[in-house]
Amino acid sequence: MEVRLVKVLKGLAEFNDETLGELLERIVLHSFDPVSGDEGEACASPHGRAQLKAIEDLKRVYGLDAESQAPRVLAKQQ
Repeated sequence: MEVRLVKVLKGLAEFNDETLGELLERIVLHSFDPVSGDEGEACASPHGRAQLKAIEDLKRVYGLDAESQAPRVLAKQQ
């Protein structure tokens, strides 16, 4: 996993007062839940507005500018 992404995840876990493992489990479980009407196209997000703002801030702090559509870009940057 790309180092900056791990730093963002660790920061988010701390923001949520949970372990990294708990955060990852919650993210994965939510990814299994489709958004009604968009099955196969979208999944539920475990993040509220405050968490999304924290994610935005953490991405900026750690220089992570990749979006969910760019996993191959991260791999190539390593």
